[in-house]
Amino acid sequence: MISKKRAIVYGIVLVIVTALFTSTLQIGLGNKVVVSKDLYEKYSKYNKMIGLEGAIKEDFYQKTKDDNLVNGAIKGMFSGLDDPYSQYYTEDEFKRLKEQTSGSFVGIGVIISPSPDDDYLTVVSPIQGSPAEKSGIEAGDKIVKVDGKNVFAKNSDEAISMIKGKEGTTVELTLKRDGNEFDVKVKREEIVSKSVEGKMLEDKIGYLRITSFSENTYKEFKTVLDKLKSEGMKGLILDVRDNGGGLLNICKDIADELIGEGTIVYTKDNKGNTEYLKSDKDKLGLPIAILTNGNSASASEILTGAIVDNKAGISIGTTTFGKGLVQSVRELKDGTGFKLTTAQYFTPNGDYINGKGIKPNIEEKNPEKQLDKAIDWMKKEIK
Repeated sequence: MISKKRAIVYGIVLVIVTALFTSTLQIGLGNKVVVSKDLYEKYSKYNKMIGLEGAIKEDFYQKTKDDNLVNGAIKGMFSGLDDPYSQYYTEDEFKRLKEQTSGSFVGIGVIISPSPDDDYLTVVSPIQGSPAEKSGIEAGDKIVKVDGKNVFAKNSDEAISMIKGKEGTTVELTLKRDGNEFDVKVKREEIVSKSVEGKMLEDKIGYLRITSFSENTYKEFKTVLDKLKSEGMKGLILDVRDNGGGLLNICKDIADELIGEGTIVYTKDNKGNTEYLKSDKDKLGLPIAILTNGNSASASEILTGAIVDNKAGISIGTTTFGKGLVQSVRELKDGTGFKLTTAQYFTPNGDYINGKGIKPNIEEKNPEKQLDKAIDWMKKEIK
């Protein structure tokens, strides 16, 4: 066991080193280093951590790596926030995070998110045509184990790293569905995710499905929307069911095409500062119905709130997921990075939806009837 005296010494060393970098130390009294009382009190809270580092290095049965200890300490600091959406990423993990929004990566093709109800990672949706979908993985499935190892939402970066891997290899997931656990083996492939698809339905009703809000989504959306317009579309059904969200700026660009002049969303940070995201005067000018369910989250909810609160259309289906928190993603100079919840967001009417979601204007619990319900509503609007 490390002595109390040695722990204090480690703490003093940290304060001295920190002082050297902050240019606040004073040198004197022979070979002693004197730091200000304020500086010492500011950093003395890390005494225990430095002392424990010394204990680990001296007594752990294997050789330790400084990088692993430092990364673990930083991850622990983010874990202390008790926020499943905030976390620190090593260089490799941050590269994978950027892949998720680029629209192309190697994996099984599944969108996952922490659940507010438990500590499991929840499948928001399998990507259409992906190995995950072909293996029978469904939205709402809980990921319990990866290759036999338990995984939890608080260590989502580790779980994602385990699920991904080299193209052509296989990963085994233990899933929980309706209280029952079962194993699924999935082959990893290169996933090139197309996030938008559309078609013309009866009576010139346009149908446009958005599966995520990634870097290419707005470009795909605009291509499909313009095609439907050229074919004489009289009304638009947007489908964001099982869409777990994505990039806020992409959501903003899509909303800007639809709702006309108004507020898309506004945010409040920890200092009470409010920031409004606005749209311009251009609008679709046609009836809009947006389909939602319990897996419509984040950017999907922002788009839904923008359409409904600006009276550009209605929502049909079931209550959305309920994620009313905004994350900022930042890359550090060494290639590592972090994602931090920096604000709460509110719909244009001032509703804070975190943990409760957005209730539909027209509720339809049966997924197989939701599109039909939207078509029936649309037919009455375009007469």
